[in-house]
Amino acid sequence: MAVQSSARRVLPWAWNGQALARVSGGALGTGRSGGGSLLQSRWQSSLPQLGRVDRSDEENTGGDIDWDNLGFGLTPTDYMYVMRCPQASGVFARGELSRYGNVELSPSSGVLNYGQGLFEGLKAYRRADGAGYMLFRPEENARRMQAGAERMCMPAPSVEQFVHAVKQTVLANTRWVPPQGKGALYIRPLLIGSGAILGLAPAPEYTFVIYASPVGTYFKEGIMSAIHLLVEEEFHRAMPGGTGGVKTITNYAPVLKAQMDAKSKGFADVLYLDSVHKRYVEEASSCNLFVLKGGTLATPATAGTILPGITRRSIIELARDRGYRVEERLVSIDDLVGADEVFCTGTAVGVTPVSTVTYKGTRYEFRTGEDTLSRKLYDTLTSIQMGLAEDKKGWTVAID
Repeated sequence: MAVQSSARRVLPWAWNGQALARVSGGALGTGRSGGGSLLQSRWQSSLPQLGRVDRSDEENTGGDIDWDNLGFGLTPTDYMYVMRCPQASGVFARGELSRYGNVELSPSSGVLNYGQGLFEGLKAYRRADGAGYMLFRPEENARRMQAGAERMCMPAPSVEQFVHAVKQTVLANTRWVPPQGKGALYIRPLLIGSGAILGLAPAPEYTFVIYASPVGTYFKEGIMSAIHLLVEEEFHRAMPGGTGGVKTITNYAPVLKAQMDAKSKGFADVLYLDSVHKRYVEEASSCNLFVLKGGTLATPATAGTILPGITRRSIIELARDRGYRVEERLVSIDDLVGADEVFCTGTAVGVTPVSTVTYKGTRYEFRTGEDTLSRKLYDTLTSIQMGLAEDKKGWTVAID
C-alpha cells in the first residue's frame, strides 16, 4: 500500500482501537501481529520530525508580507504541532512538528459528525530588544481548554504539554512573527475528536493541533479605532445549561447569520442578549464587553453562558489597579445605553472601544479617544504583552 509523501502536506489520522504505529519506509504497521484491514491501515499517520524536513525555503523573514497593512486573515506558515490521545488511555503521547498542511479525517470522525471539538487563541509577540518572543498567560489557555474538554467529554493535554507545544510552534515559525508593534503571531490550538464513530458517543481518539498565522488588527477599523455594534434581538448566542461558557467550535457558526446581517448594515459586530429575559447583555460574537459609568466598570458575569476571556480577566485586574470599582454582574440593556464608555476585549480584538450601540432602531453614543479608560488599559496591557513594561504580575512567558 502506497504511503503519501509528506511533501503533499496531507496528514491522515484516526484511531482504530489499537496502538498507533508510525509509517516507516513504505510499510504500514498496525500495532499488532498479523496486520490489519485496509480501512484500519488507511488512517495511520506519518508526521516527520522538524529536523527531517527541508527548510531551504525559510531564509526570508515573513515572505512578501506587507507588515504595515496586516489584517486578521490566514497566512499559512511553515509548521504545525500535532499530538494524539486514544480515549482508552486518556493520555496524550509526545507530540511533534510537521509541515503546515491539510489534515485527513475519517468521514465518521467525532468532530465532523457531532462537533466534538474545542479551540483556543493566543498570541506571540516579538520583543523590542530582539532577544526573543513573548507569550501572554498561555497556561490560562491550557486550563480553559481543560475545562472545555471536561464539558465535551474529551481528554486534554496537561498545562505543561500545552505550553511546550505552543513554544515549539512559535520557534518553528519565528520568521512569521511580525516586527515589534506591527502585529503578532496568532496561535490556534485545536482539540478534536478525530477517531471514527457512528453512534452518538465520545470519539475513540483525539488529536491536538496547533497552527499559527501572523495577524494585525481584528476589526477593519484599525488599532483602537472605535466600532459600531448592533444589539441582536432575534438570535441568541447561548442558553443556560448549554456550552456558551466553553470554547467549543459549535458556539461559533451559529452566530454567523446575525453577524453577517449586521455587517451588511455597516456594523462591526453584534451584541447578544440573554435568552431567558432578553434584557441582559452577554457578549459580542467573539469578545467580552465592559461598560463604564463614573468610577465603576461592569462586565457581564461568566455564569455558564459567557466565555471567561483571558484578556477580560486581565483587564479586570488592571482596572482595579487603577482604582476603579469592577463589578462582575448582570448588565442590563439600560446599563449599556446609559454608560459613559463601552469597550470589548479578547485575544483577537485586544481592547477595542465602542463608539455606538444601536438598539431597537436608536443609536447610543459613547466616549472614545485618547483620554479614555479603554485607551489607558490598552496601553498598559500591550506594554506588558510586548515586554515594553515590567511584568509585575508574572503574566508573560519568554521564548528565547
